[in-house]
Amino acid sequence: MTTAAPAHNLATRQSLAHGPLGTALLDIERAHLGLADWHTAHRKLAQAGPLIDGDEASLFLGAPAMAYVLHMASAQTPRYAGALRTLDQVVAAHTRRRLAAAHARIDQGEYTTFAEYDLFRGLTGIGALLLRRQPGGPELRRVLEYLVRLTEPVAGPDRRPRPGWWVGHAPAGNQTLTPGGHANAGLAHGITGPLALLALAKRHNITVDGHEDAMQRILRWLDGIRRSDQHGVRWPRWISATGPADTHTGAPSWCYGTPGLVRAQQLAAIALGDDDRKRMAERALLYCLADPRQLDQLHSRGLCHGIAGLIRTVQRVAEEAETPGPFHNWLKEAHPRFLAAPPPRHPGFLEGAAGAALAFRSAEPGAPSATDWDACLLLN
Repeated sequence: MTTAAPAHNLATRQSLAHGPLGTALLDIERAHLGLADWHTAHRKLAQAGPLIDGDEASLFLGAPAMAYVLHMASAQTPRYAGALRTLDQVVAAHTRRRLAAAHARIDQGEYTTFAEYDLFRGLTGIGALLLRRQPGGPELRRVLEYLVRLTEPVAGPDRRPRPGWWVGHAPAGNQTLTPGGHANAGLAHGITGPLALLALAKRHNITVDGHEDAMQRILRWLDGIRRSDQHGVRWPRWISATGPADTHTGAPSWCYGTPGLVRAQQLAAIALGDDDRKRMAERALLYCLADPRQLDQLHSRGLCHGIAGLIRTVQRVAEEAETPGPFHNWLKEAHPRFLAAPPPRHPGFLEGAAGAALAFRSAEPGAPSATDWDACLLLN
């Protein structure tokens, strides 16, 4: 069922972000709602091929990605039960290997990497899957213990204390952006991904030693980099040795911007019973939604960097907001902005038509949702 080495075409077929595994999430949602039959989704899943389970495997690639999609298809029914039992074992073994490498890295005093800890490629994403598939298993608790350790300061090669999630590489391919590395704040690649997972686990009454302390360390760091002015509250996308990224140039996206950081802090505030932080986070998002300078930086319909990701994040924040009305009003006004953006050129989930369609449809007033398809985005 699994294979260790991902050939390019195999990796494409098993990509939750860009391949048929991701587009199957839309087919599954439609099938659950009786809007389509199951043959389309099943055909895409059957074409995935031997599943990748090497170090490259993650929530968004290979065996864990397949487990996530099949979990959404099963929806508490016997559908795909045999395959899911096998995949649960594969994911558990994969998690243990990844954790051993991560703890060895910490023991050696080296900086972490996105591939080790983040949502897309790292252990935060694996933890999000385990929270859905194996919430009572030891692997989830071990991932949470690792995330607690990740929040503790690290000296790194230069012996200068840094946040434990400091990476030695740049947030993108251009190393000149962050000479000497950086601490990332985003939900996709940064520390708010682990914060959201820790919060969601706590809300499910799954905690480990140091759980709340780790959440508070992250929140204090976010407070320390927060910027406020007449346009509201924002957070830089990262902090490097030369200072914070410019808060005025970042788009209000799910992956890096204010919306994702707000939802993670709202989840944490609910888990910790911190009403003041919850109100602060919700106000920050309302300021963002009222600022055309920020909204005009979204140029696509996609989930990751586009208007669909903002729509879905606002919807999730509204569900638990102290005053949901303003968010609901904005969602009604967001439809023209979504439709004015260019249609995606690709069918995929993260930046393509499938993810955009899922977000747009779910924002319709009274529209039922059959699956928590956005759990892979740590929004719920």
